[in-house]
Amino acid sequence: MCGIAGLFDTRGKRDFSRELVQRMNDVQFHRGPDEGGFHFEPGVALAHRRLSIIDLSTGQQPLFNEDGSVAVVFNGEIYNFQQLVPELEALGHVFHTHSDTEVIVHAWEAWGEDCVQRFRGMFAFALYDRNRDTLFLARDRLAVKPLFYALLDDGTLAFGSELKVLMQHPGLNRELDPLAVEEYFALGYVAEPRTIFVGAKKLGAGETLCIRRGEPLAEPKRYWDVRFTLDNPLSLEDATAELTARLRESVRLRMISEVPLGAFLSGGVDSSAVVAVMAGLSDTPVNTCSIGFDDPKFNESEFAQMVADRYRTNHLLETVKSDDFDLIDTLAALYDEPYADSSAIPTYRVCQLARKKVTVALSGDGGDESFGGYRRYRSFMMEERLREKVPDGVRQPLFSLLGRVYPKADWAPRVFRAKTTFQALARDSVEAYFHSVSILRGDMRTQLFSADFQRRLGGYDALEVFRRHAANAETDDPLALVQYLDLHTYLVGDINTKVDRASMAHSLEVREPLMDHPLVEWLASLPSSLKIRGAEGKYLFKKSMEPLLPNEVLYRPKKGFAVPLARWFRGPLRQRMRDAVLGETLAATGIFNRNYLQHLVDAHESGARDYSAPLWTLLMFEAFLRNNQSQNTPSPAATEYA
Repeated sequence: MCGIAGLFDTRGKRDFSRELVQRMNDVQFHRGPDEGGFHFEPGVALAHRRLSIIDLSTGQQPLFNEDGSVAVVFNGEIYNFQQLVPELEALGHVFHTHSDTEVIVHAWEAWGEDCVQRFRGMFAFALYDRNRDTLFLARDRLAVKPLFYALLDDGTLAFGSELKVLMQHPGLNRELDPLAVEEYFALGYVAEPRTIFVGAKKLGAGETLCIRRGEPLAEPKRYWDVRFTLDNPLSLEDATAELTARLRESVRLRMISEVPLGAFLSGGVDSSAVVAVMAGLSDTPVNTCSIGFDDPKFNESEFAQMVADRYRTNHLLETVKSDDFDLIDTLAALYDEPYADSSAIPTYRVCQLARKKVTVALSGDGGDESFGGYRRYRSFMMEERLREKVPDGVRQPLFSLLGRVYPKADWAPRVFRAKTTFQALARDSVEAYFHSVSILRGDMRTQLFSADFQRRLGGYDALEVFRRHAANAETDDPLALVQYLDLHTYLVGDINTKVDRASMAHSLEVREPLMDHPLVEWLASLPSSLKIRGAEGKYLFKKSMEPLLPNEVLYRPKKGFAVPLARWFRGPLRQRMRDAVLGETLAATGIFNRNYLQHLVDAHESGARDYSAPLWTLLMFEAFLRNNQSQNTPSPAATEYA
């Protein structure tokens, strides 16, 4: 795993400052502490930080083709590179290393922009072709690895693995994007292609960007998307057999490594399945690691231990205090832009723990989206059945009224918490699902933002992120629709972002066998009845794993990597939360309605409402602002680096 950075002059062939490029590369040292490499020529600068995983002796980057006319810097793994080498050699290409990186330069020469279609893996890379005067950027199909870029006012195209790389350039416009702020307070992250800054963007999942010198910057091009055809006629028995075989192949590919390898083991279905399959493919005990909590409500370590004992893994367990909240400022610096998933705390800790034993860890991320594991999927499907039965002319006014008058009852048993359901039933399918996953729903964001900031938004609503993706979903199946939406939003913006930054902070490579794109494509061909059956999510996955895992692991309620925010904000974090939410940093932005901030704080502290998620979102935004201000020191003019 690595970090990449660089500059490309889209207008001419200016020389770039070595000091600037060095600084861009150094700021991501954590992504690759083993080696650093550079390439400079007129109009181009490429930089790379290396975490050595494969071909330890000759895999240095930037890496070139035979005559040095094509150079690449690459972050990730091409798992099928060994199959591509003989195909490329048959076309006349000569390999000088045993690394997957060299496959990229020769694949570009052979197949041009279509080279990405041949790659199976997780990747973000930048390739410069001197003969074509072209810079080519690419990101893997499910956006496991990040790639940021910015076209600066002087015509420089800057790129890097993290936003902090671009932030080293004094020409980057670091004005906050109001639309990104709206997305953040709705979703807890800034959705692709935006970043929190107006001057920078993220390359999206399954996208490439081809920049030819002297031509206007083109729009990113999508080379892959998942299609939920749901037309595969397999029986349950055949589907379980094929799923098991596909999962074995995906795991096997991700076990190729020249450094110590292991797996996260949370005790949930996904990570337990990965470990079970790894154990069947390994001649030696698998290295596993788990985080336990000292609060029984959040502790799942007994289930992880159950799997570890069954497969006799080398298991490493570390119990952390449930009041492990001293990472707030660390996370703000790590993520560069506001990020509000509180499970980033235990994720950071489990990566820290894993790095004590291994350099590569396999995870179970991506299983909920493809197998149908989230509880919210079942709720949405139930709501959809009601929407279909009640005509729009009756449904919308009736449930709008009920949603307004029914009391909010966070304290009550789930069966009595009907307000959210009524509100959802008054909406169309896409808006209802967006509403269900929003941290601050539309009416709350209206109250949160000041009148001036709402004018700056110009009517923009983060719902448009979901509408844009839904327009490409090409399915009217309720489960397939929300799976498609999550694969393009939550998985990319939240899960993959969380794991990449947390793991790379510890120079740990994480591989996700459940995000193998042929597996995702195959699962999208299966009918939804194989994914959710009755009240059981992940039906096919669990049936497939019954020979490998105990029922106590497969069929227990899902917990997730939760932290006790509500208690923190009424106890040990009470004053810090109050100071952050009501303090000068947020007030100075002009974004917020002070009266509503006060309401959120007071209502939560009194116990009248559980506003822990909105308050954490505000707390992390305040931490981001302070971190951004601390880095925003006066810099020399951008022209000094031209």
